[in-house]
Amino acid sequence: MSTTVAEDLASALRPFVGGELPVRLIAWDGTTAGPVGAPVVELRSPDALRRLLWHPGELGAAQAYVTGELDVPGDLDAALTHAFAVASDRDLPSRPSLRALAGAVRTAVGLDLLGRPPAAPATQARVRGRLHSKDRDRRAISHHYDTTADFYSLVLDERTMAYSCGYHSSPEQPLAEAQEAKLDLVCRKLGLEPGMRLLDVGCGWGSLSLHAAEHHGARVVGVTISAEQRRFAEAAARRRGVADRVEIRLCDYRDAVPLPGAEFDAVASLEMGEHVGERNYPTYARVLHDAVRPGGRVLVQQMSRGANHPGGGPFIESFIAPDMHMRPVGATIGLLEAAGLELRGVEALREHYVLTVAGWLARFEENIEAITALVGEELVRVWRLYLVGGSMAFRDGRMGVDQLLLRRPVG
Repeated sequence: MSTTVAEDLASALRPFVGGELPVRLIAWDGTTAGPVGAPVVELRSPDALRRLLWHPGELGAAQAYVTGELDVPGDLDAALTHAFAVASDRDLPSRPSLRALAGAVRTAVGLDLLGRPPAAPATQARVRGRLHSKDRDRRAISHHYDTTADFYSLVLDERTMAYSCGYHSSPEQPLAEAQEAKLDLVCRKLGLEPGMRLLDVGCGWGSLSLHAAEHHGARVVGVTISAEQRRFAEAAARRRGVADRVEIRLCDYRDAVPLPGAEFDAVASLEMGEHVGERNYPTYARVLHDAVRPGGRVLVQQMSRGANHPGGGPFIESFIAPDMHMRPVGATIGLLEAAGLELRGVEALREHYVLTVAGWLARFEENIEAITALVGEELVRVWRLYLVGGSMAFRDGRMGVDQLLLRRPVG
């Protein structure tokens, strides 16, 4: 065995990465391995490797990164893109050989890496209870959305506070304008006119509810299970002079229908369906159907993943959106049609999300000192990984997002 930590690790990892390390590795003892000029990865603590031993793959790497035990001091997007490209080019075995595993164990013993797993990061979600029960869903949403409106105002555009994909006419279009364009597009697709009643399921910080009331004269009921979002949206409605036309209810979507006062003329739900879960999606789809009058329109904006990559992924589900589930867009359309809705149009927005996330990431980095003071370094690292990884997933086609326009048939 060699005398440096980095060289020991490079040797042990060779069978797993199909040859030379794709990155320049700097170990906690200051030693290095891997090609000069490649993206740099720093292992600042043996705990980074302990996490990977207990949680191989994405989750262990994410835990090590958010705690600062593993760092990528350069361009995170470039480093991850390079690593993925190398992995794609190499013919890696689906399962490591027994010889490779034995070598990894010897290295782990030699570096004193075995033992109990490190404690989970403070920012990792801890939700308990029956999957997608109302109480568990409330806790899962609270983990991400109750971080405080002050934080989100430093990342999202301050005008709309829209936390969903914008509609970009060009890469140079300001983020706020792209979000306004998206909100207006939704309202036009729904055919909103003054006096019409809109139900906004999963209203977030109130962007669509406020826009529909202010610019289209709609009377809106917004539904959220985040107390922080409700407080913010209600205050924004008062500031913008539409409090008489916007009601924000702290309410689970399963309790949104029936609501007092007949059926709604239109229903919208922007990037909320990902959170309801695989088994509960038929219930969610039925709520959308039952809430709108016959002949009324429903617009669902929702993220998707391919058939080989369902769910949200280990990092997203552990740090951002616990219990999240995504599926191919065709499967979602099938569930909405099974609830009795008629599909009228599909518009893919995947490339738009790359630009939206770029806008969020730019604001995030511009406000990094204020954000760090507000939420701490660990959550900053969570969000940097989240934004960079999300942008890559949309850019490379591993995730999509679509607007689905539907109608409740008459009769």
